[in-house]
Amino acid sequence: MKANQTFAACFVILLATCASAQEAVAPLILADSGATNYVILLPDNPSAVQRTAARELAEHLKLSTAAEFPIVSETEAGAAGRLVIGPSPLVDKLISDDDPKAFKYDEILIRRVGDDIVLTGHPQRGPLYAAYEFLEHEVGVRWWASDATTVPKHAKLTVGQIDRRHAPKLIYREAYYRDAFDPVFATRLRNNGSRPAIAPEYGGRHRFAIFVHSFNRLIPPEKYFDAHPEWFSEIKGKRQKERSQLCLTNDAMREELTRRAIEVLRANPDASFISISQNDWHGRCECEKCLAVEAEEGTASGPLLRFVNRVAEDIGREFPAVWVETLAYQYTRSAPKKVRPRKNVIVRLCTIECSFVEPLGAGEQNAPLRADIEAWSRIAPQLFVWDYVTDFHSYMQPHPNMRVLAPNIRFFVDHRTVGLFEQGDSTCTAGDFVRLRAWVLSKLMWDPTLDENKLTDEFLAGYYGRAAGPLRRYLDLIHDRADQSDIYLRCFVKDTSAWLDLATLNRATELFDQAEQAVKGDPTLEARVARARMTIDHVWLGRYKQLKMTSRVQDLPFRGPADPQKACEEFFAAADRFGVVSYREHTHYYPFAEYRASMTSRFGPPAPPPAECRELSDSDWIDVQDFDFTLGKAGVWGDRVEDRAASNGQAVRMPGNHREWALQHRLTDDFTADTDDPIQWRCYARVRCDAAESTEGLAMTLGIYDTRERQSVAYRRLNIADIAGTDYTTIDLGTHALRGGMYLWSAPPERKEVTAVYVDRFFLVRE
Repeated sequence: MKANQTFAACFVILLATCASAQEAVAPLILADSGATNYVILLPDNPSAVQRTAARELAEHLKLSTAAEFPIVSETEAGAAGRLVIGPSPLVDKLISDDDPKAFKYDEILIRRVGDDIVLTGHPQRGPLYAAYEFLEHEVGVRWWASDATTVPKHAKLTVGQIDRRHAPKLIYREAYYRDAFDPVFATRLRNNGSRPAIAPEYGGRHRFAIFVHSFNRLIPPEKYFDAHPEWFSEIKGKRQKERSQLCLTNDAMREELTRRAIEVLRANPDASFISISQNDWHGRCECEKCLAVEAEEGTASGPLLRFVNRVAEDIGREFPAVWVETLAYQYTRSAPKKVRPRKNVIVRLCTIECSFVEPLGAGEQNAPLRADIEAWSRIAPQLFVWDYVTDFHSYMQPHPNMRVLAPNIRFFVDHRTVGLFEQGDSTCTAGDFVRLRAWVLSKLMWDPTLDENKLTDEFLAGYYGRAAGPLRRYLDLIHDRADQSDIYLRCFVKDTSAWLDLATLNRATELFDQAEQAVKGDPTLEARVARARMTIDHVWLGRYKQLKMTSRVQDLPFRGPADPQKACEEFFAAADRFGVVSYREHTHYYPFAEYRASMTSRFGPPAPPPAECRELSDSDWIDVQDFDFTLGKAGVWGDRVEDRAASNGQAVRMPGNHREWALQHRLTDDFTADTDDPIQWRCYARVRCDAAESTEGLAMTLGIYDTRERQSVAYRRLNIADIAGTDYTTIDLGTHALRGGMYLWSAPPERKEVTAVYVDRFFLVRE
C-alpha cells in the first residue's frame, strides 16, 4: 500500500512537471487568419538600424500572414503582445541576466520572455540581423538572390520557445559576387564588406580608405621617381620605375608615404581600414639594406611588416580606431621569424597559389600554404584572408571547388581569421552557379558550423524548384570527376581539358536536359536553369573541335550541339539576356562583346559530307573545315572568305605571293599510332587555285607533318593544271596511322603567276 501511495505521489508530481513544461513552451500565436494581437515595439528614440529592423519585420510578416503588425514606441504600447526591438531600457529589464554591453561585434540575441519576443544585439547591426534571423528561422523567409525571395504563407503563425544568441567569429564578411553587391541583399546575407554600398540605416559597411596594392597609389612613380629613385626597388643593381615596389628600408620614403596615408584618412573619416600593401606584381627591392632584413627575418615579409608597423604606429596616434592592413601575398606570403604585427595591423593572407580541389587543412597539394597560415596564426592576434573561389581565366566554365569552401572557411576561423574576402565572379552574372555560391558562402561566413551539403540542397530546392534533383546530381558528377582526376585546380584555369572528359560532359548534358524538362512551362525557373547551363554550353563551344574529334576517333557518343554556329548564337543571346558584363578577370575587364567575336569566328555553316563519306556513319570519318584551321598572320598570309563552290560556302584563301605553311590543323592526342594495331586513316583535301589559263607549274603544297619525329608523314606538290578553276578537286594524301602531335598543313607557291590558292576542307576516313 505504501509503495502504491509513493507511486501515486510521484505520478502527480510528474503530471505537474509535464504540465509546467507544456505551459513553459506553449506556442505563441503571432497571427491567425490575417489578424494579429502583436505589435513591433521600438524604443522611444530608435536608431536608424532599429527602424529598418522594425520595417523589415512588419513587411515580411504581412507578406507571410496578411496581418498588419503595427510599429509603436514603448510609450505607445498597450496590452498587446510585443516583438521588442533592442537595445533599450525595456530590453535590459527583459533580459536582465544578460549584460547588453557585453554583446560582441554583430552579435544577435533572440529570446522569448513570457509572451514577448526580444530581438536585440550589438547596436550597429544586431537588431537588424536579429530580425533577419527571426524571419528565416521562425517564418521561413529565404532571400536566395537580389531578385528572388521566398516568403511562405502562414494562415496561422506560431512560435515556440526561442533562445538564440550568436556572435559571428568573422567580423568582416564579403561574398564578392556581382549579385551580392546589391546593398539590401548583401545585408540580408549578413555581409558587411566594403564593396556593397550598404546605407547607415542597414548598418553600414566596413570602409577602406585605400583597398590593397597601394604602394603606387601612395608613392606614384610618375611623381616621385625622377627626384627620388632610391625610394623604389633596386632590381639587379638598378632602381626601377616600371613595375617596381618600394624600398622598404628608406626612411624618407616611409615618412612621405605616411603623410599621404594620413591625408587620405582625413578625407575619409568613415573609413575603418587603410591598406599599406605591395603592388600586384613581383619586383621586391634587392638593395643591400632590404636584403639584410630579409636574411634576418628569413622572408620578404620581414622588411614589409617592419615597414608597415612603423607606418601604423604613426597613423595610430591620430586614428586609433583605424586598422592598417597589409598583404601576405606571393613573395611575402611566409611569416617572418622575429617581427610581429602591431596591435593595429592586420595581415591579409592570399590563397592565390593553392589548389581548390583539395581542402587547405589536409592533403599534400596545399601543404606549403597550410604551413604559412599556421605560422602567421602563431604570431598575429588576428588575420584576414583573401580567398579565391572562382576561375578568373574563364568565369563561364565549371570550377569544381565547392567541396572545399566550407572546410577552408573553418580552417581560416580556427587559425585566428576575423575577416574573409571570398573573391568570386564580380563582373559576371552567369558563371558557375554564382548565386548558389554567394548564398552558401555567406551562410558559412555567418556561421561556419552549418552543414554545407544541407545548405546546397536547400538552395537548389528553393531556387530551382523541381530541377533541384538533376542539378544536384550534376554538381556531384563534376566534383567526383575532378576528385578522380587528381588535378591541381588553380584559380586561373585556361580550359577544362585536364579533368572534364567527353563521357562526363555527355552525362552533364543529359542532367541539364532533365533539369530543363522538370521546370518546363515555368518561365522563371526555366531562366534560372538556362543561366546555370551556360557553363556546360561554354565548354562544348570552347572545346568543340577537340570533343568532336574525340567522339569520332574513339567512337563515343557526342551530346554537344549538332549546329555549333547556331549554339554559339544562342549562347551569346543568353549572355545578353542575363546581363553578362565580362568573361574573365585581369588587370582590366574583358567585355563579353570582345569574347563574342573570338568565339563566333571558330564556327561556320554546316557542310554536307563529301562523296567519299555519304554512306559512312559519323564515327567513320572526320571533317576539318575552314573554321577549324589555325591561320598564321591572318589577313596577310591567308584569310577566311566566302566561296560558293566550297562545301559550306566558306574557304581559306591564301595569296600566291608566299610559301608559308599558313594553314594548319593540329591533331589531338585522341589519335594514337603507338599501339600494336593502330587505326589507319585515309586523308583527303579539297583545294583549288586561281591562275592565268596559260600558266603552268607549281600551284601549292600540302601534307601532314609529325612534330614528335620532325618529319613529313605525307607531302604533295600540286600543279596548276591539277587544281585550277572555280571547282574544288579532291586530293588523296594516302593512308596513315595518325597520332597527336601531327598536323595537317597547306601553303601557296610564292609565284606571282598564281593569284591565290583555296582550301575548302580536309577530311579523314577510317580504314
